[in-house]
Amino acid sequence: MTIAALEALTFGLGRLAEAAGGAGNRLCLLTGDRAVYRHELAHLTPEALAALDIVDVDTFDESACAAALAAVPDLRGLVNSTDTWSVPGADLADKLGLPGPDPAAVRLLRDKSRVRTLLHERGLSRGRALTVPADPAGASDPAHVSAASAAAEILREIGLPAVLKDSAGTSSRNVWPVRDEHQLHAALAEAAQRAFAGRLFAEPFFSGPVYSAETLSWEGETRLLGVLSRQMSPEPSVREEAAAFPVAFPAPELGLLQDWVGRVLVTAGHDTGFAHVEFVLTAEGPELVEINRRIGGALVGEALCRALGTNVYEAMVDTALGRRPALLDNPVDTSSGPATGFVLVYPDRRGTLTGWTGLDTLSAFPGTPEWYPTAVPGRRVEHLVDQRGCTGIVLAEAATAELALHRALSAAGSVRPVVAADDEG
Repeated sequence: MTIAALEALTFGLGRLAEAAGGAGNRLCLLTGDRAVYRHELAHLTPEALAALDIVDVDTFDESACAAALAAVPDLRGLVNSTDTWSVPGADLADKLGLPGPDPAAVRLLRDKSRVRTLLHERGLSRGRALTVPADPAGASDPAHVSAASAAAEILREIGLPAVLKDSAGTSSRNVWPVRDEHQLHAALAEAAQRAFAGRLFAEPFFSGPVYSAETLSWEGETRLLGVLSRQMSPEPSVREEAAAFPVAFPAPELGLLQDWVGRVLVTAGHDTGFAHVEFVLTAEGPELVEINRRIGGALVGEALCRALGTNVYEAMVDTALGRRPALLDNPVDTSSGPATGFVLVYPDRRGTLTGWTGLDTLSAFPGTPEWYPTAVPGRRVEHLVDQRGCTGIVLAEAATAELALHRALSAAGSVRPVVAADDEG
């Protein structure tokens, strides 16, 4: 039997291949760029390597993907663990008669504006969403009028502070926190020059620390596997800087979060599979940032595996095969393994990445720090304000998430990307 994956997250492919092999299946990865998985492919265990096939195909071409999947022998399931390919993945599973989510529900989750509006209508969010009309690029006089009109409506309907963002954005792209009218007009002008995966919308800015609830669901039953802390950059950038898992919430507060995230997922139509639910813990309680119907990105999957002492990707395989994940019924004990903290390493300027300094000193730090590169020397660094600028991640372990994060921050502080600026040749 074979389970296919329509692309995957940058990290976790080895764990997924081991999970598939352990269940007596092969894993067939469809990818348009296998270089994305260079780190994972270079570190596959013999068990994972033996269970993995790779098919090179244009994964943005749904017809080509359908043909590639039709050629997979004894195909039993389709894993879809990314945001970008979630809608085509759901459509392909439906067309091929494979277990999978309702494509309409997936489309809803990929639209952050619709989710915000729905939660507001159901009393699960204090804020509503406001679609911002597209402001034509190349600002002619009518465009200026349009921008002024959009700003006035945002001020009237949403107020300040607010957030402007892409309804289908990923990696914190096209997100503008605005606290005054000057920032609002500047954000609208900048947005007018951008391409969007969805459409521009505005919502209230919720004040407080950002977390993500890592959950697993089956037919409407949801289990909170733990909560991940998220350290964001200072405004106006919105990139993620660091994270740690599992956060040690007091039992009553953790119970409230479990109840809240369960209601949010049911309302948003997510009833089966992993979910990565980002939220702000405000003075009045949790407020949703967004729902990703997948395991968390970066090293969240690895953090879950270590803390829970099990390969959580087995649950992904179970879901792809249309069966209840065993992880839902096993005791969730995050004390069975180490806590982890990880820090994303960004350059301080644009240019061409030539390497890093400090990697050879990581072993001197406590917590057994590990380096997970997300870029290779020779890559052009264009973006500094969102996750696209990340060149690698430092992960460290400890007995608690707090200590693990301290260790990861300490170790990552010794690593510096070396970037050759344009004027250096």
